[in-house]
Amino acid sequence: MRWVMILLAFLATVINYLDRQTLSVTAPLLRQELHFGDIEYSRIVSAFMLAYTIMNGISGPVIDRLGTRWGYALCMLWWSAAGAAHAFARSAFSLGVFRFLLGMGEAGNWPAAVKVVSEWFPTRERALASGIFNSGAAIGALAAPPLIAWMVLRFGWQASFLLVGLSGFLWVVVWLRVYRTPPEAAKETSVAPPPAWQILRQRFVWSLTLAKSFFDPAWYFYIFWFPQFLSSVHHFDLAQIGMYAWIPFLAADAGNLAGGAFSALLMRRGLSTLAARKASFVLFSGLMTAAIPAVATADARLAIVFVSFATFGYTGCSANMLAFPADFYPKNVLASIWGLASMGSGFGGMLFSLITGWVVARFSYQPVFFGFAVTPLICAAILIFVTMPAGVRYSQLKRMG
Repeated sequence: MRWVMILLAFLATVINYLDRQTLSVTAPLLRQELHFGDIEYSRIVSAFMLAYTIMNGISGPVIDRLGTRWGYALCMLWWSAAGAAHAFARSAFSLGVFRFLLGMGEAGNWPAAVKVVSEWFPTRERALASGIFNSGAAIGALAAPPLIAWMVLRFGWQASFLLVGLSGFLWVVVWLRVYRTPPEAAKETSVAPPPAWQILRQRFVWSLTLAKSFFDPAWYFYIFWFPQFLSSVHHFDLAQIGMYAWIPFLAADAGNLAGGAFSALLMRRGLSTLAARKASFVLFSGLMTAAIPAVATADARLAIVFVSFATFGYTGCSANMLAFPADFYPKNVLASIWGLASMGSGFGGMLFSLITGWVVARFSYQPVFFGFAVTPLICAAILIFVTMPAGVRYSQLKRMG
């Protein structure tokens, strides 16, 4: 049954990214119809990230207290309704409001999915399981350009938001009928978690939060800005975006599986869990430096190839990062830990999105691509030299206790 459960988490993540990507695919059209530019678009994206940041710190503890089944269902209901509401936007401001509401709901996906993995999978399989559900982000981002472009061209942009929102309501029906916490995990998850502020004070948690503030903004850049980059720099129209903008996300899907399989292989070869995680962080974050030649080439095909290396590296690293807290902490606090750590993701995404809009409007995409090649290396350094030693100490204390 654990593969059925991870399949449901995977499908939820696909829907999450379809909701998220519908805006980026339709942005060139919406900018014309609703009359806004790069600065306004960066503010709309930042409205999503602001809500995402705030609610990550709330959704994780709420899911730990409600349990995985109801916590995940409530998050999906919220963000599906908010995603469908985008169809009623009539200005950049109202679009930003609906984007804010979407960010509130979507913040719960990863804390809930991490909890699913911890409840159903042993340590050696967790990175692979995390890679499987997290590949839903890449599949959703991959499917969005052709699927959303087709829906927009066939039915109009309003219908694209409504149809993607409907898929989330269908998921909730299946989820509530299928999901149950396995008996062997029920005892551990039934223990009430400590307050969020006590969890955040631990060095492992606050350093993981800091690391994600440098890591995830690179992914948000490719999600929200890459179609716009193809339109502005390489003069792609909506049909061309639908034909080619999905390629980096196919590479990201492969990266999810490669990251989980790579660390599992190292563990089977005798490396410790920490050594396998460390090797994965170094290798896959290094691949993200491919963003530099992506912006240096005038050939759109080469730009797509280099960005594909960067997205492959992101998800390979992310698969191991998602499994990381469960290496040290009990199941009843994992949603809280990941939710709090993802506040760093949201804050970094919001800040860097505003910087991206300002830099692109006044200069070019080149400084932005260079910056997002460097920030993942900062993340890897924090994880290796700050987060990992703290995790070792916590693990020792837990065993002694």
